[in-house]
Amino acid sequence: MRRPRGEPGSRAPRPTEGATCAGPGESCFPSDGPLMCALEQERRFRLPPKPPPPLPSILRGGQRLEAALSCPRFQRRPQQHLIRSLAEASPEELTPHVMVLLAQHLARHRLREPQLLEAIAHFLVVQEAQLNSKVVQKLVLPFGRLNYVPLEQQFMPCLERILAREAGVAPLATVNILMSLCQLQCLPFQALHFVFSPGFINHISGTPHALIVRRYLSLLDTAVELELPGYRGARLPRRQQVPIFPQPLITDRARCKYSHKDIVAEGLRQLLGEEKYRQDLTVPPGYSTDFLLCVSSCGSVLPVRAQDPFLPYPPRSCPHATRDPAQRVVLMLRERWHFCRDGRVLLGSRALRERHLGLMGYQLLPLPFEELESQRGLPQLKSYLRQKLQALGLRWGPEGG
Repeated sequence: MRRPRGEPGSRAPRPTEGATCAGPGESCFPSDGPLMCALEQERRFRLPPKPPPPLPSILRGGQRLEAALSCPRFQRRPQQHLIRSLAEASPEELTPHVMVLLAQHLARHRLREPQLLEAIAHFLVVQEAQLNSKVVQKLVLPFGRLNYVPLEQQFMPCLERILAREAGVAPLATVNILMSLCQLQCLPFQALHFVFSPGFINHISGTPHALIVRRYLSLLDTAVELELPGYRGARLPRRQQVPIFPQPLITDRARCKYSHKDIVAEGLRQLLGEEKYRQDLTVPPGYSTDFLLCVSSCGSVLPVRAQDPFLPYPPRSCPHATRDPAQRVVLMLRERWHFCRDGRVLLGSRALRERHLGLMGYQLLPLPFEELESQRGLPQLKSYLRQKLQALGLRWGPEGG
């Protein structure tokens, strides 16, 4: 017998919590079910992303830029027209916090924007008396990383005064500043004499950052050895020296799946044979090489394992020793992330490594990413490598494999 409408129990069952009904008489689907999730993903894919909320109009100068630079969405998708406006603001409107945010932003995203870098350099000079070395180390970071020497004439004298004033206060910040200047080939002798002094070295021993400071001091000592023949001050004692880069750089480890290293290694294996090259070899005083070849005086590629692949370091340590006639050729991959963004300028750390390897006597053969990316398949890559090696006058036997 049918129940009359309106009696208890005559209503249709309610949907369970979290379910969605499209209309009367239609099925109900859980909101977290696979169908609803797929529909939601499709909706998000088809709809344009929401624009970032506009910055309040009441914010001016430094406040507006600080708000923008602190926004995660801005850091992921930088708006060039906004950060360029920083160069138009007067230093009085800005704070050290804003300028540090900008410096970190430029360094992180490899943005070599001369107008913005000059604004940071000018700010540092104008605010010299108010800045300590812990802030200065962050402000100078992008100059070394982006391999940019500012046009601001007081930039270097200002940093030398800050180092003289603050060197004993914050050892790690002092060494960080010198590392940036080392990449720019602008090391001040007085600061080097201080950080190589027994008092400074004893001061940092036993501190939490002792190992990283010793590694940086070892690199600075290498720069003195190779690039500053006129320096006559204190040097890092041999017993305090450690390998500069004991493992591949972080950026290379993070992007290894995008690297051309594996296919170049296979090309060399088929072209020369496995015994004719070494991959990922670290040479004294601690620089990594992508691929190293030993070449005789007549240009023949020699089996690497039958030779000493290392050149003596320091180069001037044995001036009267018999010179090894074998030449060491280093193939250097120049990947896209080894350069400043949208430019052809090598990052400071890369330029420093190549410069020092060359000064130590290694012959460098760069392999630019544009050329590597244009090779279609292994046969083309082998032909490309053959042309590169033959251009140096290298000779080898039949291809292996």
